[in-house]
Amino acid sequence: MLFKELMNRCEWSGNNELMIKYHDEEWGVPLHDDQLLFEFLCLEGAQAGLSWSTILNKRDNYRIAFDNFDAKKISKYDINKIDQLKNDAGIIRNKLKINAFINNARIFLEIQQEYGSFNEYIWQFVDHKPIINSWKYLSEIPASTEVSKKMSKVLKKRGFKFVGPTICYAFMQATGMVNDHIVTCFRYV
Repeated sequence: MLFKELMNRCEWSGNNELMIKYHDEEWGVPLHDDQLLFEFLCLEGAQAGLSWSTILNKRDNYRIAFDNFDAKKISKYDINKIDQLKNDAGIIRNKLKINAFINNARIFLEIQQEYGSFNEYIWQFVDHKPIINSWKYLSEIPASTEVSKKMSKVLKKRGFKFVGPTICYAFMQATGMVNDHIVTCFRYV
């Protein structure tokens, strides 16, 4: 454990054990599993206006509340399920965000049908290979890029909610479409 504590990391991981584990094992790792891509799209939208640590601390609760991010199940949620979710203290009880999950599940399923997988669709924004940046400082990492702006515009046109350019960029970072580990981080490629 001492070795892990001495490793250089991106500063944002702080000293929170859950954030460190997320940084070390997930953030920036190319992800191609449709269900996990949908989970991150939902969770990044849930983060809007909040910190990632808030969402990460509630991720297990979200998985339980939203049927492990099974888009087929979520797309069929009715008013009773929505009311149940609005009263679930384990998640962010924002009606707009809850409704966005349901709306986005329906569109996600349409894209799977059209493209064969959501992975095939979403990774086209980066030509199916990760963008590797070479930031020296955390302050250099942008909140959005031209690619995330394009992604946002296209997703919104399809009807997705909570997919602004900043959310799309955070999604890209989380799913390894972009590797934004700073060059001194042990996770830098």
